[in-house]
Amino acid sequence: MWGLLLALAALAPAVGLGLGAPGASVLGLAPPATTEAAGSTPAPRSSPAQPPAERANGTSEQQVRIRVIKKKKVIMKKRKKLTHPSPQVTARPLVTTSPAGTLNLTEKQEPGCPPLGLESLRVSDYQLESSTSQSFGLGPHRGRLNIQSGLEDGDLYDGAWCAEEQDSKPWLQVDARHPVRFSGVVTQGRNSVWRYDWVTSYKVQFSNDSRTWWGSKNHSSGMDAVFPANSDPETPVLNLLPEPQVARFIRLLPQTWLEGGAPCLRAEILACPVSDPNDLFPEASVLGSSDPLDFRHHDYKAMRKLMKQVNEQCPNITRIYSIGKSHKGLKLYVMEMSDHPGEHELGEPEVRYVAGMHGNEALGRELLLLLMQFLCREFLRGDPRVTRLLTEMRIHLLPSMNPDGYETAYRRGSELVGWAEGRWTHQGIDLNHNFADLNTQLWEAEDDGLVPHTVPNHHLPMPTYYTLPNATVAPETRAVIQWMKRIPFVLSANLHGGELVVSYPFDMTRTPWAARELTPTPDDAVFRWLSTVYAGTNRAMQDTDRRPCHNQDFSLHGNVINGADWHTVPGSMNDFSYLHTNCFEVTVELSCDKFPHEHELPQEWENNKDALLTYLEQVRMGIAGVVRDKDTELGIADAVISVDGINHDVTTAWGGDYWRLLTPGDYMVTASAEGYHTVTRSCRVTFEEGPVPCNFLLTKTPKERLELLATGAKIPPDLRRRLERLRGRKN
Repeated sequence: MWGLLLALAALAPAVGLGLGAPGASVLGLAPPATTEAAGSTPAPRSSPAQPPAERANGTSEQQVRIRVIKKKKVIMKKRKKLTHPSPQVTARPLVTTSPAGTLNLTEKQEPGCPPLGLESLRVSDYQLESSTSQSFGLGPHRGRLNIQSGLEDGDLYDGAWCAEEQDSKPWLQVDARHPVRFSGVVTQGRNSVWRYDWVTSYKVQFSNDSRTWWGSKNHSSGMDAVFPANSDPETPVLNLLPEPQVARFIRLLPQTWLEGGAPCLRAEILACPVSDPNDLFPEASVLGSSDPLDFRHHDYKAMRKLMKQVNEQCPNITRIYSIGKSHKGLKLYVMEMSDHPGEHELGEPEVRYVAGMHGNEALGRELLLLLMQFLCREFLRGDPRVTRLLTEMRIHLLPSMNPDGYETAYRRGSELVGWAEGRWTHQGIDLNHNFADLNTQLWEAEDDGLVPHTVPNHHLPMPTYYTLPNATVAPETRAVIQWMKRIPFVLSANLHGGELVVSYPFDMTRTPWAARELTPTPDDAVFRWLSTVYAGTNRAMQDTDRRPCHNQDFSLHGNVINGADWHTVPGSMNDFSYLHTNCFEVTVELSCDKFPHEHELPQEWENNKDALLTYLEQVRMGIAGVVRDKDTELGIADAVISVDGINHDVTTAWGGDYWRLLTPGDYMVTASAEGYHTVTRSCRVTFEEGPVPCNFLLTKTPKERLELLATGAKIPPDLRRRLERLRGRKN
């Protein structure tokens, strides 16, 4: 809640003169009386250069200017109070009685009211009702903060609740299912690529039985408060109630809206739980976790402090290092966890989790901070599963790939950051489109018949345009690419937010300019397995009663999808990892809510904890081994491992060890290296836990062996035996 209030204070100087100024609502100030908009004829859309106009009989531009200036003065006077607990905004022993005198409930002691759960879908569709709706796709169930529409208006997944134009008294109602203390409302306009619709002011009413209603009163006048709402479709606007109200139902009643538009809105309700001494209502579900972890959002300084604490608590299995800096100079910190941190052990795979590529998708960042705490704690307790993870692999956790963007989002707060603010870097770069496009290079070579004899099907080189000094490559992207080159990663997941689905490569469509198209990799079976493992162990994704987040129901396909078949993403990190390194990487969309409120973090941790651990364990799937020189028995670096029937190879690390993810089956595997004879052998992958050992000894070609003898080296045993046989024949 305090994040919301701080964000509100930060908003005040930039509000300008629009109706969306949130400051007045914090103090319960209502705008001058306006007539309820009803039944007027839609007018042409306002020019973008003009400030949005209200419906007929709305407030004039001059009145708006005077009103907001007065509000800004009040905000400056009261802002300091908003950043600290006060009796009016925070919890205190308070009894609120309705006009009907039916309730007398004492609230719980809370530092501030969290969201009721419209955005996170904890509020179900049947808890939302409305006076009217233009269509099912604009029904009350779509009136959720940050909900996204499809590309076409008029379908089942439109971008807001919209009342019918002839509805003279529209309202949107939320049933909390039990008494709560309502403290505030956050609203947006309609998400649409074709229309502009948003409410510019509204009233709020409350009820305990959905029949008798009372309003939120203005302190100064005693009349119903009219709250200023939005001045554009996407920016969330917070209004705190003049006096929190305990009730079961809340109604938003639009009073004015954009001229030429319709009364459309998306909303989140802020509400604290209250105790019920008479047990008249069922107990509200409690979001929680039994793990004693630090469940809160961490800015850059707090993140760094937490990582240091984990390192100090578990110094023998952790190491913190930086892979580079952001555009603003913030270090990209990685937590390494292993029984031998700081070194690559022969035969031990390297795995990674990356979060925060989009700065406003905060859940992944917090999950990785929770994961490092959990692994440290459980290792100290001797948990066998965690102990095996840390002794059989080296885990790298990058919680914030875009720290600059996160700091922007964090300052706005969970409910006010919106859908896009903080997504990009400080330079305005979307990191998810910023890696080199190697797909086009590969596919053109395949079309020309050059793969794999002339152009390799793996470790494709960087295109020339990408290496130029003036190339638009973010420092964050360059840092991650160098990180990929230094460490022989085998498995990775890139944590995002805003949906509930796991997507796998390729992310870019093979047909040029196609918006979406199924574009599988040669390792499609492996990627679908990896995706299904995470989706199948994620509690939220396996909830059969949940509704789609926005405009696609991914549960119909097991909550997994090929990235290009969802929407094309040229230059994605998933595709780059697959084509430039040995690493298999998927994208996990963790939650409908990109920036969940702090009180939802324990439940989100429980939703993802087992999935995070199980996904790491998949690095054992397939084959692994060491490619050695038969003469010296030393490992051969950069040897190529090819699997018959799969047009994608991997290479060995500097010690000659390799890992090849494969689904169960029989495979013919070939190891080759420059200056050596190739060796092919059969390797069987079973459903039993692997990886299956598949080692190779390579013999140097005659030229290489003669050069070896010329240096005075010891004659290899096989060559000595061959020479002895030749001498025996001669004699």
